[in-house]
Amino acid sequence: MTLTPSAPASADAATDSHRPLTRSDYKTLGLSALGGTLEFYDFVIYVFFAAVLSGLFFPADMPDWLRQLQTFGIFAAGYLARPVGGIVIAHFGDKLGRKRMFTLSIFLMAVPTLVIGLLPTYASIGVAAPLLLLAMRVLQGAAIGGEMPGAWVFVAEHVPKNRYGLGVGTLTAGITGGILLGSLVAIAINRSYAPAEVRDFAWRIPFILGGVFGLVSVYLRRFLHETPVFQELATRRAVARELPVKTVLRDHKGAMVLVALMTWVLSTAVVVVVLITPNYLQKVFQIPATLALEANAVATLTLTIGCIVVGWATDRFGTRPVMLVGWGGLTLSSYWFYTQLPGTPASLVFNYGLIGFFVGSISLLPIVGVRAFPPEVRFTGLSFSYNMAYAVFGGITPILITLWQQHDVLANAHYVAAMGVLGFALGFVPLASRGWQPAAQRG
Repeated sequence: MTLTPSAPASADAATDSHRPLTRSDYKTLGLSALGGTLEFYDFVIYVFFAAVLSGLFFPADMPDWLRQLQTFGIFAAGYLARPVGGIVIAHFGDKLGRKRMFTLSIFLMAVPTLVIGLLPTYASIGVAAPLLLLAMRVLQGAAIGGEMPGAWVFVAEHVPKNRYGLGVGTLTAGITGGILLGSLVAIAINRSYAPAEVRDFAWRIPFILGGVFGLVSVYLRRFLHETPVFQELATRRAVARELPVKTVLRDHKGAMVLVALMTWVLSTAVVVVVLITPNYLQKVFQIPATLALEANAVATLTLTIGCIVVGWATDRFGTRPVMLVGWGGLTLSSYWFYTQLPGTPASLVFNYGLIGFFVGSISLLPIVGVRAFPPEVRFTGLSFSYNMAYAVFGGITPILITLWQQHDVLANAHYVAAMGVLGFALGFVPLASRGWQPAAQRG
């Protein structure tokens, strides 16, 4: 049986008023953002130590480029596992409540991260080492598949309508703060230990810390409350009665395509600009690891700021103008950044920070995506579309870029700029700016 939705896309229950943010709202935002920061840190810390892991978890006589390719292949496996975790967690999030699944996802991330920090290497147990590493990345991918859409829906259904963009943008900033935290930890490890010490034992420290802090975040999420929107749905017995994913596939194909394409833009911006570029700077331009990571930290800081600015701007100016400016800026700044390399240390940091700010436009995806589906199937719709697309585009991007760079040193710039153009074009799609509307309003 299919439900007839009864609430407008951007004016659900608790988000219907123009009230200011309350103490409860700030608590929800703070705990959600903190958990997102720690969970995303757990997911991305792998890439900051990819060069070290490639030497520890694969045979020493394997060519360096092949070790790196296989290391990124295991990184990609985490993305391929996202749809499974996302669908399962979102299904129960639409059936049983947002809060329970929101807490479960971070637990499923913390434990594998802790295990990675304790894994024996190839020298100790042979081929079992990369297989165990692969298994932990798969579990991490399943967890992150439920975490990010769950966090976006959780916060979007708590904040008032007139602070919707700011709330979602702030949460996204908290999530991207996990990348910044990972970058800062990587800098600290590389500054505190010699390269031989990092390979010997220090690489384990970030993973162990991430696992421990993740478990602390599981405890803190006990103090969150179920969203008012889900509470209203449960009271009205309007919780999806058929499989939510079935409803999404049948009735919301346009929203799925929109979210999938925006996910392509987001995954490219994050994976290429933020996660791959530090290694690219070292390998292609021989920029010292410490300088590359410091510049990356600045870019991640401006990315975090950009997420908040973009969220605030959508509340102030509307979604479409912000999409045009944000993604257009990413296109231009990508060519500026990559064509100016290596430059001076000062120009590297400034230009990396500039493109990082425009990468902050990624907060447009949850701002658009949450509104694109009705409340009854919102978690599933966003999670399914986002994770399926991220599994494909986020998973193949590191491998594609690694191979493309063998033929064109500006591969990063071309790919990021093309996605900026796609994001710009999506700004003209009516669903992106208006969101889902009930049948009565559409008619």
